[in-house]
Amino acid sequence: MNATERNRLEEEGSPYLRQHADNPVNWQPWDDDALAAARERDVPIFLSIGYSACHWCHVMEDESFEDEAVAERLNDDFVPIKVDREERPDLDRLYQTICGMVSGQGGWPLSVWLTPDGRPFYVGTYFPRDAKRGQPGFLDLLDSIAESWEDDREDVEGRADQWAGAMAGELEATPEQPGDPPGSDLLETAAQQAVESADREYGGFGRGQKFPQTGRLHLLMRAAERTGRAVFDEVARETLDAMADGGLRDHVGGGFHRYTTDREWTVPHFEKMLYDNAELVRAYLAGYRRTEAERYAEVARETLGFVERELHHPDGGFFSTLDAQSEDESGEHEEGAFYVWTPDEVHDAVDDEFAADLFCERYGVTETGNFEDGTTVLTLSADIEDLADEHDTTAEEIEAELERARETVFAARAERARPARDEKILAGWNGLMISAFAEAGLTLDARFADTAVTALDFIREHLWDDEEKRLQRRYKDEDVKIDGYLEDYAFLARGALNCYEATGDVDHLAFALDLARTIETEFWDSEEETLYFTPQTGESLVARPQELDDQSTPSSTGVAVDVLLALDHFTPDDRFEGIATTSLETHAKTVESSPLRRASLALAADRHAAGSLEWTVVSDGVPDAWRERIGRSYLPRRLLARRPPSDKELATWCDRLGLDDPPAIWADRDQRDGEPTAYVCRSFTCSPPQTDIEDALSWVERLASDTDADPESTPADDRSR
Repeated sequence: MNATERNRLEEEGSPYLRQHADNPVNWQPWDDDALAAARERDVPIFLSIGYSACHWCHVMEDESFEDEAVAERLNDDFVPIKVDREERPDLDRLYQTICGMVSGQGGWPLSVWLTPDGRPFYVGTYFPRDAKRGQPGFLDLLDSIAESWEDDREDVEGRADQWAGAMAGELEATPEQPGDPPGSDLLETAAQQAVESADREYGGFGRGQKFPQTGRLHLLMRAAERTGRAVFDEVARETLDAMADGGLRDHVGGGFHRYTTDREWTVPHFEKMLYDNAELVRAYLAGYRRTEAERYAEVARETLGFVERELHHPDGGFFSTLDAQSEDESGEHEEGAFYVWTPDEVHDAVDDEFAADLFCERYGVTETGNFEDGTTVLTLSADIEDLADEHDTTAEEIEAELERARETVFAARAERARPARDEKILAGWNGLMISAFAEAGLTLDARFADTAVTALDFIREHLWDDEEKRLQRRYKDEDVKIDGYLEDYAFLARGALNCYEATGDVDHLAFALDLARTIETEFWDSEEETLYFTPQTGESLVARPQELDDQSTPSSTGVAVDVLLALDHFTPDDRFEGIATTSLETHAKTVESSPLRRASLALAADRHAAGSLEWTVVSDGVPDAWRERIGRSYLPRRLLARRPPSDKELATWCDRLGLDDPPAIWADRDQRDGEPTAYVCRSFTCSPPQTDIEDALSWVERLASDTDADPESTPADDRSR
């Protein structure tokens, strides 16, 4: 039997692909055998891209891919290929791009019809089995496309050529005329655009569905710190508060869902993604540092607790997602069933009537509900002080009662059918969460840094080839697959650097530098002067994409540029800075034309324009009091670099990094009087050695307010090289 005459997905490690292993469709993974079969049969490829927690992916499976008539058409007239977009973001980038260009929108499931060599000629997202509400029926569409392939082949090939050219122009080409790297004024421009797009009534951005857009929050807070404009802080706080109050947040178990379907942040799509929770933790930590609002710290702690409890591999890595749906006793799948409540269900869970009533008041649980079938998505619907006044008690007593009720509701919820978990471990997404835990290790509790390090060690053990200096993307049950993409290297390099900052362990810095060197050799194109998303030794596709825009995850180009600028401080030459600067020159006009779409690149451009805030701490370890003060201070572009006080140990560190001499950030930085000693530098101006943390922080304020050298300051080592 030919491989394409049977469904081969049961052989795959991806939980999403395996979900389709029992479909009557003869699904193939994207591999040489499937592509060769399309060429040999001279039939189109039907490419379906989705992910395990995708609601509409499940709907299309139930309606069409489980249907015998649909399966017969697909098997007879096409080579059907299933792709997990989380495993193959390169394919997803390619075909989402043409979907957006043709239809003005994208999403999952993504449905694409391709020539045998991968050129698209028809594209859409979800299609119902039969035509309804103006949408073509999937079964009719298959007949029409098969007929066009046979009878109008020349037209189909012409459209495929045109679309392939458009994809290459959009994704692969670079501007003919580079510009100067964006200056420091870009930050305020981007923040002002964020204010103009903000929903000042309900928080967030836009007037429709609400997604976490954490890059915009970092732009706003950084611009507020730079300019003192209160409106930037106000918009950031309004959004942080709205996300924390609404249904995006799981108020019982912690963590955040993917997005809300409404403007008011009430009803989410219930899947929980590792990357969203990582980036939201970082945003709330920044909000805590910026405002000192303890609430933001608690949201971050609660989210990290959810990740440790529900997305943490026993040996250290982080799983990818929790599904939106739960399977009931009859085998039916219902979205959100694990998370929603009725008043009766709350009272069944909480024995004390007063506490149950209080819980319903606090979280808006009513008989009519705000979701399907009279159920309620929990939101913060009543203020603690108002509840205390209403019930003639103290706010502290209300909070204690609510916490006892929440714990009881959490225990009752644990007895429900749980959403499925996608247990593949992705290098890049783990890098995002490692950064979140490492930053929390500085800001909240050092134990979070231990979790970050354990996860980093897991990735190094299972996905990193230390001899070849190459990273694989996916681990699942001992199965390792797929060459890493730019996001894997960039996100993980940032995570490793953050682990060095949080722990002072040079081994994490060495790993970050190894990853950065591979970014240079595999993703940097010196002729086109850009960073590509796919490695140069990787699979050849219709186009080689770049990733400039922030999407569901940060722009890999933006994070790569930012981390290369930071790591340049530890290198003997300016190669990393040169790549970062040239990338910003190449894409200067693109970033300046729409900095909100490219928030990560705009933030990287700000590091380039303003410089990193160097904190060199000469000590055997960063004192706890110092760690707490540094970690809880809002210090954009901070680079915390411990170096050992012993010259002998410093030489060992340099050897570990492959350096002949200490880099400028460590050179001639001696410990004073046997005390931990800080050197704070910005824009080639440094403080004198400081043995008091408050004095060092005072120097941060002076350096931020005056970039000219102070007469009493010590000039930084010549970093221009």
